[in-house]
Amino acid sequence: MRHYKRVFLIVIDSLGIGAMPDADRYGDQGADTLGHIDGAVESLHLPNLERLGLGNLHPLRHVRAVKHPLARYASLMEASAGKDTMTGHWEMMGLRTTTPFQTFTENGFPAELLEELSRRTGHRIIGNKSASGTEILDELAEQEIASGDMIVYTSADSVLQICGNEETFGLAELYRCCEIARELTLRDEWKVGRVIARPYVGRKKGEFVRTANRHDYALKPGGPTVLNALKDRGLDVISVGKIFDIFDGEGLTESNKSKSSVHGMEQTIEIAGREFNGLCFVNLVDFDALWGHRRNPAGYAAELERFDGKLGELMEKIGDDDLLMITADHGNDPTYSGTDHTREMVPFLAYSPSMDGGGALARQESFAVNGATVAENFGVEMPEGTIGVSVLGELG
Repeated sequence: MRHYKRVFLIVIDSLGIGAMPDADRYGDQGADTLGHIDGAVESLHLPNLERLGLGNLHPLRHVRAVKHPLARYASLMEASAGKDTMTGHWEMMGLRTTTPFQTFTENGFPAELLEELSRRTGHRIIGNKSASGTEILDELAEQEIASGDMIVYTSADSVLQICGNEETFGLAELYRCCEIARELTLRDEWKVGRVIARPYVGRKKGEFVRTANRHDYALKPGGPTVLNALKDRGLDVISVGKIFDIFDGEGLTESNKSKSSVHGMEQTIEIAGREFNGLCFVNLVDFDALWGHRRNPAGYAAELERFDGKLGELMEKIGDDDLLMITADHGNDPTYSGTDHTREMVPFLAYSPSMDGGGALARQESFAVNGATVAENFGVEMPEGTIGVSVLGELG
């Protein structure tokens, strides 16, 4: 069995490949993020994903099944309850979530929570509904700037989001208010997966732009993950994008914040040019945040094409001692109703130049195949209470 010095695990945030068998429990029957994007656009040029075997894993109109795929590939089932970013990523690293995180999409947050948040922060609260970040700024940002009120809103995810104008509200004040909100939403009756600071600039409707100074205040994982085991063994655990926020920094030795998914891939390519021994764990959030939630299949397709181009650059950088794994954390079908994530299976593509060829693996019962494979590669024991079965020995 071959072992690798460096593993690159890239999460294409929300790239589901078909409804889970229990999707009807979530109202997601028939969801298929990748398949429906492929069917909704006139062209989809993904030559690097094609040669890895994406079209072999999921029949597509624009991406061919190739005779000799480079990667070993499989579809992964989700063992956890829910369809949240944190649930999916935590499961990748061995933690199974049995109770989905709370959402407040339908009716907003309870009055008791908002009264306490207002009292503690000193700001009157406006908003308190599910909305897109750009729409709520157009609706309420002028009022916030004029009055000092604080925009609080949510989405289809388990989140409490607070907007603050960088010039009038101030970043420090926005972060202070979010820290208070995080403390309050640790209570069981109000518990959300993340509190998110949403800073923006601009002074009038039509000119508001969210900045890169977003900060997520996430729950800590419910126990040690594969990331902790790697770090404790003295291995490098490098994150790119949202990974730091999703794991609240647990188990990481280096964190790199990304401005976009393209930037995240550029950071990954730069990291591939360095010497390290361990895991580079990458989240590319634009697929989900910009295109999935906004139900824009053309935008999602264009983002996939941009990713594929950068993927080709990364593949030129990796060598025989490197393993590249590509997966996702849930679905977000941009052709589906509503704006929520969709309960889907996700892809697993594993490639190294030293592999003796690609081909199909059996469907896996958990996203935790990722963490278990990484752990076995580095000779690290899975933490107690975690799940996951390694496929390292099947990669060839």
